[in-house]
Amino acid sequence: MTMPALAEGLGSRLPSADERAAANQLREIIAAQAAGDAKLRVLGEDRKPAEITLTPALSDLLLKVLRHIGSGDAVTLVPVSQMLTTQQAADILNVSRPFLIKLLDREEIKHTMVGRHRRIRAEDLFAYREQRAVARDEALSELAALDAESL
Repeated sequence: MTMPALAEGLGSRLPSADERAAANQLREIIAAQAAGDAKLRVLGEDRKPAEITLTPALSDLLLKVLRHIGSGDAVTLVPVSQMLTTQQAADILNVSRPFLIKLLDREEIKHTMVGRHRRIRAEDLFAYREQRAVARDEALSELAALDAESL
């Protein structure tokens, strides 16, 4: 697929009003195909119609991305095999870079050294984020149980 020279990825900017409207329209079309595989017809480069089948997993992923774009959020996709810099990893976790370095030094997140620079596999970062979310949910449940006991 070719991209116009003026096209810019959404990861570095917020979507325009037209892009938000298009994302919401496409999301509604895909969501209307609630059960099973969604089928879309698009015009190919040769201007001939082509049918694309979206599996439920692919539909779900597209719906999530389109929901963010439709609400005006910038979106960046990160392949799980990608190596991230410490700043990129800190941004994904929404923590400061020095805090992330402390996590790496305590070996809470696996990383490798490339020269003097630390690199984190996205897969390892997402595993840490999921582990942290589970621990947070357990702690909140425990607090709620303690609160219920005190009443």
